[in-house]
Amino acid sequence: MYGFINTCLKSLVIDKFGEETWEKLRHEAGVQDTFMTFEVYKDDITMRLVEEACKLLDVAPDVVLKQFGEYFFEFCKRSGYDHMLRTLGGNLFDFIENLDALHSYLSLSYQEMNAPSFRVEKIEDGTMHLHYYSDRRGLCHIVPGIIGAVAKDFFNSEITMEIVNQMEEEERTGKKEHIVFLVTQKPAFTNKRRSKLSATPQYLANSRRQSEKQLNKEDIEKSMHRIRSKDNQTAACPMKKNHWETVRGIVKLGKGKLLRGFEPVYPETLCIDLKTFCNAFPFHIVFDEELRVKQAGVNIQKIVPGLQTMGIHLDQYFTIIHPEVTFTISSVRKFINSQFVLRTKRDMMPESWRRCPMLELRGQMVWMDSLQSMLYLASPLLRSLQELEERRMHISDIAPHDVTRDLILLNQQRLAEMELSNQLERKKEELRILSKHLEEEKKKTETLLYAMLPRHVANQLKEGKKVEAGEFKECTVLFSDVVTFTTICSECEPIQIVFMLNSMYLKFDRLTTVHDVYKVETIGDAYMVVGGVPIPVSSHAERVANFALGMIIAAREVTNPVTGDPIQIRVGLHTGPALAGVVGEKMPRYCLFGDTVNTASRMESHGVPNRIHLSPSAHRALKDKGFKIIDRGEIEVKGKGKMHTYFLAGNLTATDSEIMGRPLRESDSGRESAHSFHELTREALRRPGTQGIPRPLSKDRRPTVAMKYSDSPAEAEVQPPTKTFPKIKNLTGKTRDSESYGSLHSDQQSRDDPYQLSLETAVPAATEPGTSRSASKRVRSNFCVLL
Repeated sequence: MYGFINTCLKSLVIDKFGEETWEKLRHEAGVQDTFMTFEVYKDDITMRLVEEACKLLDVAPDVVLKQFGEYFFEFCKRSGYDHMLRTLGGNLFDFIENLDALHSYLSLSYQEMNAPSFRVEKIEDGTMHLHYYSDRRGLCHIVPGIIGAVAKDFFNSEITMEIVNQMEEEERTGKKEHIVFLVTQKPAFTNKRRSKLSATPQYLANSRRQSEKQLNKEDIEKSMHRIRSKDNQTAACPMKKNHWETVRGIVKLGKGKLLRGFEPVYPETLCIDLKTFCNAFPFHIVFDEELRVKQAGVNIQKIVPGLQTMGIHLDQYFTIIHPEVTFTISSVRKFINSQFVLRTKRDMMPESWRRCPMLELRGQMVWMDSLQSMLYLASPLLRSLQELEERRMHISDIAPHDVTRDLILLNQQRLAEMELSNQLERKKEELRILSKHLEEEKKKTETLLYAMLPRHVANQLKEGKKVEAGEFKECTVLFSDVVTFTTICSECEPIQIVFMLNSMYLKFDRLTTVHDVYKVETIGDAYMVVGGVPIPVSSHAERVANFALGMIIAAREVTNPVTGDPIQIRVGLHTGPALAGVVGEKMPRYCLFGDTVNTASRMESHGVPNRIHLSPSAHRALKDKGFKIIDRGEIEVKGKGKMHTYFLAGNLTATDSEIMGRPLRESDSGRESAHSFHELTREALRRPGTQGIPRPLSKDRRPTVAMKYSDSPAEAEVQPPTKTFPKIKNLTGKTRDSESYGSLHSDQQSRDDPYQLSLETAVPAATEPGTSRSASKRVRSNFCVLL
């Protein structure tokens, strides 16, 4: 089928059910999104679309096909074929009878079109038998939809169509589906509906026009009566009457319209000689009931010299292409209202013609009852000047009165326009695909940008605006690092360190989505997070505290490549004011500054493995918020003196599953065997290269469920911070999506796959045991570059 059919089906689904239904339908059917109008597609595509539509909409195929037939008629009208369809016939019978002629005309442009065929028979009771023939089985229910829409729109009538026979082929060649419909036609408006409409102004106006027509009819009858009376009077007194006066009287009587009951006048003898007829109709053929040729036009004799021998059988030289019927006089008479296309047989053509395309004739069969013969009035079936040249013919070979001359020239222009239209459609489709790819690349770029900067900051930079530094009256900063990281670096291969850190950071990144906190940066094994920045929220301390508890739980699932046990981390929290802004041009970063950052770092460095160390201000922010807090007492803090600090032990109101953002409550006992992973890693490192390192199964591919806080997203306000300190008591900060904070999980949830990084990544050599803290930080910086 041509793409026009599939485009119509797509338009139907979108108009009736929306774009999402079409996307789902085409995905299930496995077809493309757009179709070229003049490109030929396999019938299987249309069949799959119809089949999947029946499943998706849960309706029977006949219902879907009938609705498609109704819509196809409207789609053809919108596509510019309405005038052509409207002029096919003055009633439904003539319309159906000329459908094959329309398909024959369209085949000039759509050369590969395989259209169905129709034949209609009138029955004495006013009904019709519509015969439908098609190579495609199972699509017959489209016909009632199309014919019903035509009858209602063009002829203001309603029809009912039912299948009365589904027979085997008898008169036609080839295996075609042959369905016989009983068509019953009735007016569109019933008597009840007419009584309802009788009071409307339009109905009254129509009634007035009908009464005027009735009066005109009465006037005509009176005029006729007067003429008859005058004729009787003049009969007594005979007078010569001029011929033109009689004609003028008839025209005057009919008021410019011809009278009904016209009967043609035929001459007693045919006033044309044989040579003139054969030259005027150079491609006609006359044959009898036994298919013996009695007469042929001069040009068809020139192309097929065998026709000069009278008495030969026509089926020896020609085959019937359309309609696909057996070459017998009974079959031809049954389809006599159809256009017949005959093609010459190659083995019966002259030697010079055998390498050329065969000649096809298209014309009308006329049965001459008095002669018991069939007249075939035909013209060459040529679509373009190229086809004319390929058959070594010229326009002069076609009779001057034959419209085939004009049709070839006009269709040549039509084919050129179709080629231009086809090229335009292809360019449009290429542009659509490029635009789609551009949009995808734009999303990737935005995802990368939002991974580096908060969304509103990134948008301001894209617009070329200057981003002002913002002051935050209160926020909570978190630092974490891995215990004995320097020792681990000295005893392991670099790639193992990369995998360990990547696995840990993917889990932490996922937690930033669960608790809606902003990941500032990572430096080696150090991980920095802030709550209440860049969007102020009143629950910043609770968010960061729950995030810290999640870090402790997540760290149990990360294996120390040296010992095979879970790694240990230190976490420190501090609450206070901070200054935030964008620094740098080549790689701008959103950074935090102030004593709050330094104090949070001190809480981490003076912490205890697998414990969360709280400063006094962080303790005050979390007091009476449902957390279990243990008093540590006074300790000496470098650069701060003595400080009374605390440990965060847990959340009394939330489960571990809620803190981890898991949909169901799950125990933490499902982690991988640390010993097995350690052994597998060592075995892989013994082989050359690093490609053989095993992939541990990810345990964190579950969907992420965000934890609820008092400042819900619906009440939040997305406002970038200003230089003035906001009042914390009135803050109702908005929970932003993960992209707003530029974490690595911004576009999709983290999959916790430590093997996402390239195995070819090089890692600097680890420091020896006993190196200073500053040397360890330099190693961390190198790892930061790799990550």
